[in-house]
Amino acid sequence: MTLRRIPAYARPFKAHQIRIVEASVRALAGYGRIVEDFAAAEIEIVRWPAQGSRPVDPGTGDQGGTTEGDFLHWWEGETYYGRNDAVGDSYQIGWSRDPAGASGPLEAAPDRILVWHANYHPDGGQIFFPRLRIPFVVALARPGDAISPEHFVGFHCDGSFGLYFHPGVWHTPALVRAPTARFADRQGCVHARVS
Repeated sequence: MTLRRIPAYARPFKAHQIRIVEASVRALAGYGRIVEDFAAAEIEIVRWPAQGSRPVDPGTGDQGGTTEGDFLHWWEGETYYGRNDAVGDSYQIGWSRDPAGASGPLEAAPDRILVWHANYHPDGGQIFFPRLRIPFVVALARPGDAISPEHFVGFHCDGSFGLYFHPGVWHTPALVRAPTARFADRQGCVHARVS
C-alpha cells in the first residue's frame, strides 16, 4: 500500500482527549445528520467560487457530482490504516498508543485511537455508512481555519446508521476499535481537501 498522507507530528506526541457524544439529530446540528438509508442519501455540492467580481454563470460550477466506493479500515499491530476507494487514496490514520512506541501487536481492542490528521472538503459533503453493524466514532469540528484539537467533538454511532457531514466540516475518517471495518462512502467527486 502506498500512503499519500505520511504522519507528521511533534515529538513527543501531544494528545488531546476529545469529548465523545452520542450521535443524534440534536447533537449533529451544524455538523451534519444521521443517515439511515445510504442509497437515498444526498450529498451537498458547493458551487465553484468566482475568481473576481464576475459571478459564476447560473447552472455551472457544481456539475462535478459525487463519487462512491468502500472505505476500508484495519489495524496492523498498534497502527491504524484506511483506504478510500471512492477517491483512490490510502492513509495512516493513527495509533493505539504513542507513535514512538507503537510497533507491537495489538493485544485487544484499543481503548483509544490517537489521530494525527483531520481535513475538510470545500466542494461537498461526505457520508460514512457501516457495511456491518460496527460501532464507530467520527471526530468533527465546525468550519473555519482557526482550528485546533480542542474544537473537535467525537460523534459515537452504534453501527445501525451512517453519518453525513456538511461541506467545510473538519473530520477524521471513521474510527473503529474492531480489527477491520468496511464503510460505504459517498462524497463530492472533485475531492478538494484542506488539511
